[in-house]
Amino acid sequence: MKKTKIITTEDILLTLCQSVSGVLTSATGSQVNYSPMVQKITKTSLKPDFGCFVLFDGGFSGLVVINFTAKAALELYSNYMRNMGIPEEELAILHTSDEVGDVLGELMNQLVGDFTNQVRKTLHTHITQNQPKMLALNKQVILSVDTNLDRPQARRVTFSTANGNIFYLELAMDKTEFIQLEEFETPEDECPDSILEQARQQMQTKTTPAANSDIDPNTLLDELGI
Repeated sequence: MKKTKIITTEDILLTLCQSVSGVLTSATGSQVNYSPMVQKITKTSLKPDFGCFVLFDGGFSGLVVINFTAKAALELYSNYMRNMGIPEEELAILHTSDEVGDVLGELMNQLVGDFTNQVRKTLHTHITQNQPKMLALNKQVILSVDTNLDRPQARRVTFSTANGNIFYLELAMDKTEFIQLEEFETPEDECPDSILEQARQQMQTKTTPAANSDIDPNTLLDELGI
């Protein structure tokens, strides 16, 4: 008899944590880790110094909040810009700078996009996200999900940067379980570098014979209309 597999809220949270850690580590070129312990909380909130949030809806609804300290926000922003080849003298030095907010917003968009993609592959359901919002804060702001949640749950996970700066992920969603009825294969992620390399090799295969073959000058002139 086939063993039934059940995916819980904590499993979905783990997928989200892996997306956050993986995307930020790759984008900044520095290690970002999450705590193996998760905290149950009663409400989600934006906290100083920098808060980002995004809503998602579809197969299940929820809210993702990431609260950065000023040091964590600046470290992730600076490492991302350096990884993109931006000179040190052109980097912002204040976490309240618009550039910092833009970069964190883009990173938030990437990591939630990766999360929704993982949900689609592993749970065979679909969720959509809105545009992430970023706020520089000096006071706490309480947030709630604008949807009908029968049994709302909230969780908080601690993340740490390569330099030991801390930021927090908060997830609010309805208590849910996904029960796997039949076996299915989960497709592997395609590496963008591999796709580009394959395309480059295909282009070389197409162009190399043409470069080495004898070309009739008259045919070439005719094609150019001369």
